[in-house]
Amino acid sequence: MSVSLLGGWFPVVLEVLAAGVLVAAVGWRDRRWRRRVPWLAGGAALVTLVAAYPGAKLVGLTDPLPFVVWLWFGVAVGALIVLGVGWRSARWWRRGAAVVAAGLAVLVGANGINQFVGYYPTIDSAVNDWTNTPLPGQVSMSGLAHDARSTKVPSAGRLVAVNIPATYSHFEHRQELVYLPPIWFVRGAHRQALPVVEMIGGERGGPGDWVRLGNAVKVSDAYAHRHHGYAPILVFVDATHRFDNDTECVNGPRGNSADHLDEDIPRYVEKTFGASTNPSQWAVAGFSMGGTCALDLVVEHPDVFGHFVDISGDLAPYTTTPAASLHDLYGGDVALEKANEPLLVMRAHGKYRGVNGLFLTSTAELRHQHEAEELSKAGAKVGIWSRVEISPGTHVWQFAAPAFASAYPWLANQLVLPQHEGSHTKPA
Repeated sequence: MSVSLLGGWFPVVLEVLAAGVLVAAVGWRDRRWRRRVPWLAGGAALVTLVAAYPGAKLVGLTDPLPFVVWLWFGVAVGALIVLGVGWRSARWWRRGAAVVAAGLAVLVGANGINQFVGYYPTIDSAVNDWTNTPLPGQVSMSGLAHDARSTKVPSAGRLVAVNIPATYSHFEHRQELVYLPPIWFVRGAHRQALPVVEMIGGERGGPGDWVRLGNAVKVSDAYAHRHHGYAPILVFVDATHRFDNDTECVNGPRGNSADHLDEDIPRYVEKTFGASTNPSQWAVAGFSMGGTCALDLVVEHPDVFGHFVDISGDLAPYTTTPAASLHDLYGGDVALEKANEPLLVMRAHGKYRGVNGLFLTSTAELRHQHEAEELSKAGAKVGIWSRVEISPGTHVWQFAAPAFASAYPWLANQLVLPQHEGSHTKPA
């Protein structure tokens, strides 16, 4: 179950098996059939071209997929054409082989997408996600209540599944997760309120992505081990409600995601886990959509968050096109759109106090590099210190995870150095 889906022998075996079964399905048969085969291949290629260009845009697929994905899409289409056209001349086992070949080709193509985005590194991670298997070390709130307080620092923190009421936002969301560092469990030690980092993933995913793919709990436990059990509380939030609901963490037709992140979650975590109420001890970190959210939430709500780690985020909340973004995120409300664009928000706000952050991008992300530089320069004009760091990689979790690990010590250091007084409690 720990076999890699991103490289090694397993993906190669799948490809060879799919190709071999397709050859068996086509077969040599008779002369008439052999004359048909080139036409069948041409038909599959034509269908694939239509699907790859106008078809992809029609279903909202704007990011280009690797050639290998479309190649295996074509193989699947070809297998189905062979099944239909050659039904009469095929024996039962050839018909079955065609069905199996189509299924294997779809599987190989799907894993091609997975290899492109790096979402499921192993078979085990895919199966656990599909079956909603609890993450390693995950406990419920009732299970947490049975954990005895100790005079010694535990060897690791705990991951708690929580159902945070959407009291202020009324935003429908999935179960979220809270990481409590080892020091939280030491009797009396957690009376000093701990800082908090909200962790936001990409537009397609769930609250557990930063645990399963981003290794955030392992990074935090390693840091705590070096610092006598101390580490920030991490909140793995649900900013999208479901896998395909790209909210960009704004309030709009797709739900009041922003209110959930800057109202519901801080109040719940402060009350339930005794976390700090000082904005200088709250941060947001995210990857892809989550990176866009991290900066946007901090510049819009400096009375809630003081720090950000923006990993491969965009210049502003964005879906597929400017027109689609305006419609999907803001219901056509231009004023609301402008109120969520960081460049405009920073310019309108004026000087910030005690706000800082990191922009982390990969060498393959030229657009993100330029946008990060633009945002960093704009922030500097209004008192926001930031740094742009570029590391080898592409726009995948395999880049985001080590990027966050490298930023973690800096972020933890900011959170233990209060820069201004304040509270999340807002005037009625």
